[in-house]
Amino acid sequence: MTNRRQFIRKSGAMLLGASLIGNRANFLLNQVKPSHPVGLQLFTLFPGMDKDPEGAMKKVAAIGYREIESAFSTRPGFYGMQPKAFKDLLSGLGMRWISHHVIGAPFKMPANAKPILDASGKPMAFPKMRNLRDNMQELVDEVADAGVPWLVCANTPFETKEDLDQSIETLNKTGTACKKAGISLAYHNHDKEFERQDGRVIYDTMLEHLDPSLVKMELDLCWVTKAGVDPVDLFKKHPGRFPLWHVKDLSADKKGPVPVGEGIVDFVPVFAHAKTAGMQHFFVEHDMPADAYASITTSYKNVEKILAKA
Repeated sequence: MTNRRQFIRKSGAMLLGASLIGNRANFLLNQVKPSHPVGLQLFTLFPGMDKDPEGAMKKVAAIGYREIESAFSTRPGFYGMQPKAFKDLLSGLGMRWISHHVIGAPFKMPANAKPILDASGKPMAFPKMRNLRDNMQELVDEVADAGVPWLVCANTPFETKEDLDQSIETLNKTGTACKKAGISLAYHNHDKEFERQDGRVIYDTMLEHLDPSLVKMELDLCWVTKAGVDPVDLFKKHPGRFPLWHVKDLSADKKGPVPVGEGIVDFVPVFAHAKTAGMQHFFVEHDMPADAYASITTSYKNVEKILAKA
C-alpha cells in the first residue's frame, strides 16, 4: 500500500518529469522557425505561362509555392481569364493571389533593347498595356474587385525631373485611390532608381516625396544589389516601408538574374532584418530564364535553406 510519504515522493517525481518534458518541448518549439509562405512572381514564367496557365499553376503549386504575384500577359484579362476565374484557379491549388503588377505610364521600349521573340523566332506582338497615368481607376477597381490586396507599379518614367515629378504625383494619387478601394499600393524598383538626378539619388527622392501612408515599396533584392546598395541599410533608414520583396539573385558578373542561391545576393542578413523592413510577402523572380521550372525549383529549395538560417 502506498503511504502518504511515498505518494508525495512519486507525485513530486511525476511533476518534475512533466516539468522537464514541458521545458524540453518549449525549448524545441522555440528553436523551430516558422516557415514563411514562399511566393512567385509570374513574370518568371513569361511568355510560356500564357499558353497553358492552368498547367503552369499546377506545376508551381506542386513545387511548393503558396503565394502569387501576377504580371503582364499577352492575353486579355489575367492570362486569358477573368479575375474571379484566375483567383479560383489559384485557390483550388492551395495558393493565394497577393499582388498584381502594372506600369506607371505608357510603355516605351528602352533604347537598344532587343525585341522579345516568340517560339518561331519572330518579334512578339503585344496588346496595349494599360497604365496608372491613363487608366488608374480602372486598374485599381479591377484588382480590388478580384480581392487582391496589393497593386504594384512595376516601373515608371524618371529620366528627367519632369518625368519623376509626374510619376510621384501619379503614384500618390493611385495610393489614395487604392486606400479608398481597400487595397494597398507599392512601387517596385530596378537598379536605375539608384542613379543620381540633379545630384541626388532618384530612389531617395521617391522615398521622400511618396506618402508613406499611401505608397509602400517592393524592394527587388537583385537590382538593389546590382546598384551597390545594402538592403539592410535601407530597412534601417526607412523602417516598415518595405512590405513586399522580390527575392531574386544576381550573377557574379552582375549581368543579370540567376536562380536564388546561385548568385551574389547575401539573403540571410536581409531576411534576418525582415521585421525592420516590415516584410509581409516575398516573391521569387528570375527574368526570362532558359528553363523557368528548373529555376523556380532550385530557387524554392534554396529559399527554404535561407529561411532556416535567417
